[in-house]
Amino acid sequence: MGAFLISVAFPAVFIPSLIGGLVVGFVIGFMIYHFALKSKTDKSKRLANKMVEEAITEAKTLRKEAIAEGKSEVQKERNAFETEKREHNAEVQRTEQRLQQRESSLDKKEAMLEKKETTLDAKLDNIEEIKNNLAAQQEEITRKKQEVSQAHQRMVEELEKVAQLSKEDAKAQLIEAIEEDAKRDAAKQVREIEAKAKDEGDKKAREIVALAIQRCAVDQSSEITVSSVNLPSDEMKGRIIGREGRNIKALEQATGVDFIIDDTPDTVVLSAFDPVRREIARVTLEKLISDGRIHPGRIEDIVAKSTKEIDTQIKDAGENAMFETGVFNLNPELVKLLGRLKFRTSYGQNVLKHSVEVALLAGLMASELGANVNICKRAGLLHDIGKSIDHETEGTHISIGVDIAKKYRENDEIVHCIAAHHNDIDPQTIEAVIVQCADAISGSRPGARRESLENYVKRLEQLESIANSHAGVEKSFAIQAGREVRIIVKPEVVDDAATVFLARDIAKQIENEMQYPGQIKVNVIRELRSVDYAK
Repeated sequence: MGAFLISVAFPAVFIPSLIGGLVVGFVIGFMIYHFALKSKTDKSKRLANKMVEEAITEAKTLRKEAIAEGKSEVQKERNAFETEKREHNAEVQRTEQRLQQRESSLDKKEAMLEKKETTLDAKLDNIEEIKNNLAAQQEEITRKKQEVSQAHQRMVEELEKVAQLSKEDAKAQLIEAIEEDAKRDAAKQVREIEAKAKDEGDKKAREIVALAIQRCAVDQSSEITVSSVNLPSDEMKGRIIGREGRNIKALEQATGVDFIIDDTPDTVVLSAFDPVRREIARVTLEKLISDGRIHPGRIEDIVAKSTKEIDTQIKDAGENAMFETGVFNLNPELVKLLGRLKFRTSYGQNVLKHSVEVALLAGLMASELGANVNICKRAGLLHDIGKSIDHETEGTHISIGVDIAKKYRENDEIVHCIAAHHNDIDPQTIEAVIVQCADAISGSRPGARRESLENYVKRLEQLESIANSHAGVEKSFAIQAGREVRIIVKPEVVDDAATVFLARDIAKQIENEMQYPGQIKVNVIRELRSVDYAK
């Protein structure tokens, strides 16, 4: 019983202690958990603060980099804008210069037209007066012919009575008596025949004038195949060559032109048969020298820009030539080919300027002769079009020019003028003859083309030698750069009538034995001086 009481009483005492222990354990556990949670929170805060600081630092770095990159982009855009602005200003200046040149050309043409109009009015007045004078002279000539016929008839009758000869016998004796005088009158008759031929009518006059001026210059083929570029110093040659020659190789490969760098001080020579490629190479090299940055990548960019610039110049040159000559409605590709002639030379003469000059001369001659002015000017402008691509295509510039004209549908008359301007075929129209003559005049005029000193001296010596080889010549002088030979004859050996024949003989011998541009004037001078003294 006692044991049972003890066993029952023990749990009753242990339960409060157990509950108190649980409470204390819970409190202690809660405090441990709270301490651990606070430690984690502090650590998280420190980590968060560190991440925030790192983020702020990275943000500042990114901001500085973005600002620097933005400034660099702004500077690049500003440089590009300034470059584009300079190019635009340069283009505007070139356009203004072209407009000023065109305006000046228009003013000159207007003045020429006004002068020509005044001259034409004066000529019309003179023509009316000449017509009236000719009518009066014709009436006078008819009346005198009648009088001469009547007098001749009376003279014949009187002679037959006095001489007791028939008309035929008297004529034979008369011819025999004046045979010596006929030689003296021959020169006078030649002049009278030429004067009479000029009055035979418009058609005959055109043929005579065309044949009289149909003298072709000797074909010249000397070409300029090199260009030179001046350097600021010889040090620039090394930069142009580049390391192991990479710069000069890039230049030659991009332009197709040989760059010759030798001992010539401060000079680079560019050699190529294609004048357009040579001009592109020249412009490219000048830009590279001015810029100072010479490397293969920069070379390709400058060559591309120079090519576009030269293409623009070619187009402008062709359009200016059309505008200056008044020839329009040309095919755009034909205009480009015409502009390429700006960079082509023939015996030192610029081919585009020569073509413009031929067109203007042909137009003036056609207006005077009554031929088709438009055909002559158009054919004159296009007569050397084959020279624009003769370095790229086989054949003479004439055959190439004919093919080009046919390709771009120029009419048959233009094609014929191009084909005949160097007598490859015989000219069949007056327009072809006019273009041929205008080409000869432009090529042979003083200062148009260069001639070597040796050939020039030989030509003058040959002229004087031919003149001195004729009997009666006292001395001769080749003057005006060989375009005239002045001959002094002995007056006691050569009379006035013989001077005409002597001039013709010398001119024929010059034509047969010499080659020369244009024409040579043969001037024979006979001077007789009689001196006496009064005593």
